Amino acid sequence: MLYRARFRLLSPLLAVALVSALTGCSLLDRDGGDTPAAAQSAGGPASEVPTTVGAGQVSLLQRLGTDGPLRTLSVERDGAWQCVDCAGDGVTSRGALAPEQTERLQVLLADPTLAKETDQIRQYRPTCIDALTSSLLTSAGLVTSQDCPGEERTPVAGEILLLLTQATPAEVKG
Repeated sequence: MLYRARFRLLSPLLAVALVSALTGCSLLDRDGGDTPAAAQSAGGPASEVPTTVGAGQVSLLQRLGTDGPLRTLSVERDGAWQCVDCAGDGVTSRGALAPEQTERLQVLLADPTLAKETDQIRQYRPTCIDALTSSLLTSAGLVTSQDCPGEERTPVAGEILLLLTQATPAEVKG
């Protein structure tokens, strides 16, 4: 009799735990919209997370795992950049890309292939839980990737990510 009573009490709790475990990955992109996966559940003010950029501009949002701090790099058309918490130390860094880096970035951002690499076109969904998630916000759309075994980088967005991580405090790997 006592066994049945315990089972009746535990059944709903086990069901909730199972549903939570099975939907854990989908929590990384709750609304399916253009909110960067790296910025989901950022915990800070919404104004800190860019949602749009103009032509020639790019924002890189990074998060290590689901609980890591959000790192935000914004690059203007002229190559000036601002990086918030890029080293995970809470410091905001500023600088500028070299002229050849700025020129290369503008060529990559204008590449029509970039529009084919967006999360919406690729129907991208994050697959790793404790990986570094990098979301590039461009005027063509959002392009997300993870530092995850087996995940292929998109050619143009991958090159933009590499350029930004080599020229700023942002990181390419977690």
